[in-house]
Order: sequence, then structure tokens, then C-alpha cells
Amino acid sequence: MAKSPRPAAKPTRPEWQETLIFLVKLALFVFVIRSFLFAPFVIPSGSMLPRTLIGDYLFVTKWNYGYSRHSLPWSVPLIPGRILASTPARGDVAVFKAPPQNQEDWIKRVIGLPGDRVQMRDGQLFLNGTAIPKARVADFVLPATPNSTCEDYFRDALADGSPVCRYPQYRETLPNGVSYNVLDLGFSPADDTEVYTVPAGHVFMMGDNRDDSRDSRFADSISFVPMENLVGKAVVTFWSTDGNAGWLMPWTWPGATRWERIGEAF
Repeated sequence: MAKSPRPAAKPTRPEWQETLIFLVKLALFVFVIRSFLFAPFVIPSGSMLPRTLIGDYLFVTKWNYGYSRHSLPWSVPLIPGRILASTPARGDVAVFKAPPQNQEDWIKRVIGLPGDRVQMRDGQLFLNGTAIPKARVADFVLPATPNSTCEDYFRDALADGSPVCRYPQYRETLPNGVSYNVLDLGFSPADDTEVYTVPAGHVFMMGDNRDDSRDSRFADSISFVPMENLVGKAVVTFWSTDGNAGWLMPWTWPGATRWERIGEAF
């Protein structure tokens, strides 16, 4: 009885081709995740103290406000306009591409929506002519580290002599019930402003560190932020470092990690 012919062996690719295909698939997977689901963001400045600290690493969800070219890495122009658009809520902490250059990622709090009138009077926030409640709370005390230095006026020490930064802190509550803490360090030009009327398709963004934040109060800074520039909503801190670690010295990482901040939701 004649034997049936064996099927031809499937040709195998060279190892370098298999490696290249794997890397391309991995890059596409990361591109999709970062563009449409989650992206990491590191806090580079103290403009959002006390909510975020320099050295905080956050996850940002990308679907909350819709998608635009700025949702994609490097703002690749693959999405025209804004799709699946949704208006942020007052009080959201959002990452966005800072106008007018639209290159750097900034993080601030959404204060004004289209049509809102926003003003600062003597350090107090007014929204649509109504003063936003601002209650004094306990000082914000932050251990002095390479990622949290302060001017002499705000330097202090704990009972054991540990150096800290101590800031006056207040609690604001927006009309939708969202409450958050802000710092008021004293008089600054941003304590008294004109009335800003937020145009259609834009939001008014402010930093919680009211006297040390470049935000929508400054025409020579970002001014009003187009909703198309919104990248995503901050949702959780997944790591935080006080700056005492060396990247090439892993044994220093645990001691510099702010463990209490990991998993802190917004």
C-alpha cells in the first residue's frame, strides 16, 4: 500500500525576523494602550501642591474627555478634531497639552467650563459672581527633601528636629460639591484678577498652589485651554519618590519611596 506524502514543512523565519515582528507587535500594543486607555505622567513642579508632589507618578485615563491628536504619543495627527467628546467636571484634575505651543504636558484642576465667569478677589475664587467657600484648615507640612524644598519663610522643623516646609492651607468647595485643598502663600499678582469668561470649547485651569502656578489666570501663559488639548484625567498615584534615590542605585529606591502615596486616588 502506497504511503501518503508528508505535508511540506512550514518554512521558518530567521530569528532576527521573529524578533523584529515581536517588537513591532509590542510597540503597537503599547501605542494603543497609551493612546486610548492609560498613560503615565510624572509631576515635575509644585504648582498642584498639596494634591500632587514633585516626584509623584500618576496614571491618567484617556477616555474621559474624548480623543484628539493630543491623545496620541507625540500628538501624531491621526485623529481629526475631537471624537467621543465629553465635557470635564469642575474639580477634575486633568493633564493637557499646554497652549499655545501644544507640546508640553501640564496638570491642573478644571475650575471653569464654557460660559463660566471666573475671577480672583483678594485671594478668593469667585465663580459666576459667587464666592467659592474657602475654609482655613491645618497647615500643609511636607518633609524637606530634594523634591520638596521651600523658601526660608516657610521652613520649619518638627519636634525631633526634622526639617519641613509648612504652608497655609485652605479647603475649597465647588458648586458641584467637589472639595479639595489649596495653598495660599500670601499676596501675589494672581490674587486679584479681571473677570474671565470661558469661551465655547475651552476650560479654565488653575493650580492648587495658587501663588505658585502658571495657569489660565495669565494671558502670557496658557490662558484658556481648548478641550481638544485635554489628554486625560488623573486617577491614581502609582509611585512617588522624595528625590533621595539614584536611578542607577536600586538599593536606594525603597528609602526614597513615599509609600503612603502609592495607590492614592484622585
